[in-house]
Amino acid sequence: MKLNLTLRKITEIMQGKLVGGNPDEKVLSFVTDSRIVSASDAFIALKGQNFDARQFIPQVLEKGARVVVAQEQGFTVPTNTSAAFILVKDPRMALQELAKYHRLQHTLKLAAITGSNGKSTTKQMLCAICKTAGETVANVGNFNNQFGVPFSLLEIQPKHAFGVFELGASHPGDIDEIARLAVPDVAVITNVSASHLEFFHDLETVYKTKSEIARHLNAGGTLVYNLDDPFLKRLEQDFKGKKLSFGFSPDADLRILETDDFSFIYKGETYTLPKQFERHDKLNAAAAAAAAICLGLYMNNIRQGLLNFIPMPMRLERFVKNGVRFILDCYNANPASMKNALEILGREPDSPRIAVLGDMKELGKDSAFYHRTVAQQVLDNKIDAVFLAGPEMHHAYELLKAAPGIKAHYAQAPAAWLPGLKKALSSGGTCLIKASHSMHFENIFKEI
Repeated sequence: MKLNLTLRKITEIMQGKLVGGNPDEKVLSFVTDSRIVSASDAFIALKGQNFDARQFIPQVLEKGARVVVAQEQGFTVPTNTSAAFILVKDPRMALQELAKYHRLQHTLKLAAITGSNGKSTTKQMLCAICKTAGETVANVGNFNNQFGVPFSLLEIQPKHAFGVFELGASHPGDIDEIARLAVPDVAVITNVSASHLEFFHDLETVYKTKSEIARHLNAGGTLVYNLDDPFLKRLEQDFKGKKLSFGFSPDADLRILETDDFSFIYKGETYTLPKQFERHDKLNAAAAAAAAICLGLYMNNIRQGLLNFIPMPMRLERFVKNGVRFILDCYNANPASMKNALEILGREPDSPRIAVLGDMKELGKDSAFYHRTVAQQVLDNKIDAVFLAGPEMHHAYELLKAAPGIKAHYAQAPAAWLPGLKKALSSGGTCLIKASHSMHFENIFKEI
């Protein structure tokens, strides 16, 4: 982060009040972690429902922080310090306003990606494409929320020709809040499915939230969306601006072909890459290709970028260990990604095919229904054995324990059936390990 803004300018952007300090002093960077503050940093004391970082202000002052941004209400500026304080109404909003200002000072072409599934992979694919044409900045890891996106945008520098930012949402209005900061030239929506339903409640709300990204397109910007998705297909009528669709549908602007390699038709021309993707990753690659086209890149860039693409860890990551083929997918889990993973396992030639499954989180009142659906998907894909853990997966076990042709095992925690899993894997085969990240199922793979 290299801001090089004066205290006066930052206070103006944040619509705050400066107390102490030299208004002409330059600020280079901001941090929110009191443990890593140095004398060259400014500290933002963020405040949420369950935390108030103002309690750490004495510590950051001891470490030499020269600037502190804090919520004004209920706060008294210390008198025994020479540090400058910027007092604001809401530190999160102050951070976001700074991020938006910073983004708009740069002329890079920016793409923002949202969706229930595939947004991280699409981001990585599009980054790989953009890097073939110029310096590219992107958010790292899960820096895709109300705090992570602003800090990611603050990493933009004059050298960057492209920016690719993933926007996540777990509540209605989240995309509206952070898309306005990114002001994308290209907005991508990968799909709409059952994710975070504990807070969204229904798929209609998920659709409305994801499509909020289109409101914040830069002037002349383009919306890229999945025409195969029944909700996103409505954008044909709902969105009146520039748009480009992708999908297997014959009506898609960028149409994926049913071939072993990744092939698609765009404007009457067929393009083929000598690289094989699973069906869901063909959609992600098509989304990235469509976005790249809208950013002004060429087919050679798309080809080179996708050939260079390296899949992200714990997203259907493949390993061979002790003669067993493993598919590790422990980064996240929702009904759509669970269905996809089980279908991939069902197509594997090496048997026995064993599924190790944990809870899908944040499904609210529909959780029991979606976990029972997992049981049917296990049966449909002719899985030989299943090992289930977590309170919600008990709903799947109730349907599987008496089903013919499958061995079903269940426990609240994996430790109870881990010896049985090791025995089941002793004859080789293929094993899928999938659960929401909070279940930490990657540890099962380490223990086998």
